[in-house]
Amino acid sequence: QVQLVESGGGMVQPGGSLRLSCAASGFRLNDYANAWFRQVPGKEREGVACISSSAGNTYYEDSVLGRFSISRDNAKNTLYLEINRLNPEDTAVYYCATGHSYYGMDYWGKGTLVTVSS
Repeated sequence: QVQLVESGGGMVQPGGSLRLSCAASGFRLNDYANAWFRQVPGKEREGVACISSSAGNTYYEDSVLGRFSISRDNAKNTLYLEINRLNPEDTAVYYCATGHSYYGMDYWGKGTLVTVSS
């Protein structure tokens, strides 16, 4: 059974950092593309970052380039998102996803809430 479970969200002050984790089970993360998305209530879900299968090439949306870092630990079968220099506009529920394409993910976690507030 494919399962993705996010953790690491919480409340942080502007300028702070967080590391989100996504533990996968039922499949190997590096057999597929993996990605992080986020959604603000009332708005559409948007992609944040993606890492390709096997080669591990990364891609970032312009809004997070230089502040976010996606990585994967194949031994732990876990996906990570390091978030730095957080600002209130980063407040959202963050989801990890996996599939054959960044534009067509097949499986999703339930999300973890990140709140940036002073």
